[in-house]
Amino acid sequence: MDSPWKTPTFADSTKGDSEDGDDLTVRRAAVQALGRYNGTVIVANPKTGRILTIVNQELAFQSGFMPCSTIKIVAAIAGLAEGTLQNQNTLFRISRHRTINLTQALARSNNQFFAAVGAELGYDKITAYARLLGLGERAGLNLDREQAGSLDDHPPADGLGMMTSFGEGFRMTPLELTALMTAVANGGTLYYLQHPRSQQEINHFMPRVKRRLDIARWLGEIKPGLMGAVEYGTARRANFKPAKPIFGKTGTCTDDRLPTHLGWFGSYNESDENKLVVVVLLTGGRGVNGPTASGVAGAVYKNLSKDDYFVKSAPTSPIASTPTQPVAR
Repeated sequence: MDSPWKTPTFADSTKGDSEDGDDLTVRRAAVQALGRYNGTVIVANPKTGRILTIVNQELAFQSGFMPCSTIKIVAAIAGLAEGTLQNQNTLFRISRHRTINLTQALARSNNQFFAAVGAELGYDKITAYARLLGLGERAGLNLDREQAGSLDDHPPADGLGMMTSFGEGFRMTPLELTALMTAVANGGTLYYLQHPRSQQEINHFMPRVKRRLDIARWLGEIKPGLMGAVEYGTARRANFKPAKPIFGKTGTCTDDRLPTHLGWFGSYNESDENKLVVVVLLTGGRGVNGPTASGVAGAVYKNLSKDDYFVKSAPTSPIASTPTQPVAR
């Protein structure tokens, strides 16, 4: 029987990549973690927006895919900011006899909970917060090959709940999710992602702020759910001991345009030194899902932990010492 999936699950995901300017320790860890999967891994510094490596640059620069359940991060922030959700303990009824709170809904990726949030928010507020958080626009600065994702100009035919539970109506790029996760990881600064390609560019690197988001008060309400996803929820494969906490959100769905199954995981680690954002997107058929993507990200963190990456002092260079400056674009 012919497979309904037109995208292979396994491929050489390093084909055509340029390693120029990459942190080679980080790239090695990411390549080993991805293995034979057909996907991309992006690792960035959330304190500066510097991209440390992109595995499978061709896929990473494409014009976007359904974000699947990673959109629930946007929905949670929007719900908290608009008062639809009061805090992490806000309850929604998901069946006749069951209610759950925001933390449980993020950790377990509960669709009914976030469909209810979307129905209360409405289309205009959902898309406004998505754009504020960087969806629908290029995430990088001077990344010539990067294409932007997109947002539909009308609600899905299946209802607003599909926007905030599955990401229907959105096309998100791996770079856009990376930028979003840097803002979550650093407390609300949305950086332009930059990928220096030479030692000279690294030496003269300066972080560039796209905009500062007034979301710090809400991040403390979503962090327990993002940690719960890794500790006991949909992203358990990212967990390993001993390790500093990892926070993340999985996404699993089908993009019928290609068609391909998608496995997303956006994450960051809690580390005193060399804090990272790791984003994984897998494409293909059987075996491609968010939990599998979380396992790839977990292997990135584990590989770097074996290299003592998270106990090393941050490099003494303009990357660490130059203050952030906003730029017009």
